[in-house]
Amino acid sequence: MLPVGGAHLNYARIDHRMPPVATQFNGVSVITKANVYFDGNVVSHTILLPDGSRKTLGLVRPGSFHFNTAESERMEIVDGACQVVLDGTSEVRVCSAGSFFIVPGKSGFRIEVESGLCQYICSFLA
Repeated sequence: MLPVGGAHLNYARIDHRMPPVATQFNGVSVITKANVYFDGNVVSHTILLPDGSRKTLGLVRPGSFHFNTAESERMEIVDGACQVVLDGTSEVRVCSAGSFFIVPGKSGFRIEVESGLCQYICSFLA
């Protein structure tokens, strides 16, 4: 279980009123080799959009996993639920389908899934 409490940070937001999460991306290229982390407990595939941007579509199995970020990322939860703690904070954010969180570049976060699968779309922000 992740620790509870901590200060609220402006850059770490969850918006439960966001537009519906995309269910389909048209006109994309897919990198067929999966990104596999933590012995297959976190798996994603990279898609390349026509505008040159990229996203990853993935899933997280039950467990607690830490990721570092090079770029800022927007993590949209498509299905399931997770708890997130951004590096440098102790605030636990609960995210469920239809919500998102932002992770600053050159930072990191811990994601924990208690049961089932958590599916996500990761957008890399400029």
